[in-house]
Amino acid sequence: MKRILLPAGGALLATGLVAASLSGVAQAADDIAKDPMATNTKAAYSVAAFWMRSNFAALRQATSYTWDAADVKKVVQKGGYSPDGRPGQTAPQSSGSGKSQNVNLPKTIGKVFFVDASGKYRWCSATSIQSNYRNLVATAGHCVYDTDGNRDVLDRWVFVPGYYQGKAPWGIYVGKQAFTHYDFTTYEDYDRDYAFVTVYNGIGHDGKKFVDAGRLGDNVGGQGISWNQPSGKPVRAFGYPYAPHPDGNKVYSGVTPKTCYGPTTGKKVGASWLKIEEHVGLKCAVTPGYDGGPWLKNYSNSKRLGYVNGVTSTFADQDGNDRIDWITSPYFDGETADVYNAAKNVWSGKVVGPKGELYK
Repeated sequence: MKRILLPAGGALLATGLVAASLSGVAQAADDIAKDPMATNTKAAYSVAAFWMRSNFAALRQATSYTWDAADVKKVVQKGGYSPDGRPGQTAPQSSGSGKSQNVNLPKTIGKVFFVDASGKYRWCSATSIQSNYRNLVATAGHCVYDTDGNRDVLDRWVFVPGYYQGKAPWGIYVGKQAFTHYDFTTYEDYDRDYAFVTVYNGIGHDGKKFVDAGRLGDNVGGQGISWNQPSGKPVRAFGYPYAPHPDGNKVYSGVTPKTCYGPTTGKKVGASWLKIEEHVGLKCAVTPGYDGGPWLKNYSNSKRLGYVNGVTSTFADQDGNDRIDWITSPYFDGETADVYNAAKNVWSGKVVGPKGELYK
């Protein structure tokens, strides 16, 4: 576990053992950053209308939230993992409605769309995750918090599960509140590059008006989550790769999700240029656009459910040929569970009423 604190003298401290020995170390509540997105139904209605007008034209215009090719380097492996507590998990939720476009893929995965600091329409990958109100999305922190514009959250943020060629088969879910780790939003520490976002009920369109599409988890289910698990175990990762490799070769369209399977690294992964000291790695030759997609432990092909044990954060070129061959994720520990637990009990509500009117 890494802690980042500002001691009395003002110097930045980033060591686990030393920080843990200081008096007055921040408690779990201080690890959690809570930021509003669409704060009321009027704002949420406006966000949904932005993405849905002209037959979802803005969704089709969006491109992946790209990485600078200079940040795609070989990452360093050293040492083993030391969980900060006992292993834990929360079981997934199945859904009783809807059919997947592809029987081999989970219904929970999709894209999050937003407007970045430069005004461009962007997207990352994400998944629906278990919560008490069936209204929660898991993705990467950099797909929620605006690291480029230094704003609290990215603008006009929505989740579209099952996204395929400009279609939203289960509706559009507008973000209401983002839960991230304080170290990510304050220091852009990519060891905490994960986020959980509550969303309003989905919004669909029947050809004449907006309609309430119901709760996210009721429509597509929700993956479970696990933390403080042993590394070196197999996971199945999902996402929508799109951007080219550093050598310029673009092998993915971003239209359909792709999957990778294999064991995570047994050693910690480090990348100093992103303050990374405690990531895990997975051999997977995908490209940006895959960011935020879930790493599912104990995934069941028949149920299409498992436990989110990571999210794609960065991309690496381990053999130095200007081609991405690894992805990395923050190690999910007890602090990850704290952020998740803060988000899973928060209600969001409807945006439109039974006649398509703004719900109040």
